[in-house]
Amino acid sequence: MTRFWGSRPSLRICARDIGKVIVSSAVDPPWSQYFCCLVGANPDFVRNHPVATKCALRAVLKAADLCVSDPARVARRLVDGGFTPRYESASQALREIPYDKWREWDPEDTIRFYALRLRDVGFIKSTPQKIIAENTDWQFLNELKRELKA
Repeated sequence: MTRFWGSRPSLRICARDIGKVIVSSAVDPPWSQYFCCLVGANPDFVRNHPVATKCALRAVLKAADLCVSDPARVARRLVDGGFTPRYESASQALREIPYDKWREWDPEDTIRFYALRLRDVGFIKSTPQKIIAENTDWQFLNELKRELKA
């Protein structure tokens, strides 16, 4: 299980060392080899507001970079902002989550991986290829990868 530091009940459980981590999607393959989160947007909004869309995505990616470059500062801001009461839990999560992988990993692989899992259990009927073809557009991400090179 991944430790969700934003949830107050789970924080108390982790702080008291109750239970054991069986699977951590941050470190255990195959889950750790894919993004845990992707950004989604309404296609009409993206079409009608491309500048706002790119600005919002840029902000998310720069925030991910900040989590990598200064995790102590981010953890402190999370605590000071009231998002989590424990600095240690926030700091641990920021160190474990691979925020720096957005430049390297392929989000299409992530969608394919999770779509196959969902299809295997009967949650969806579409093929991963159809989901990718009909519901993804990597234009802004590819532009920002070039623009935000480290």
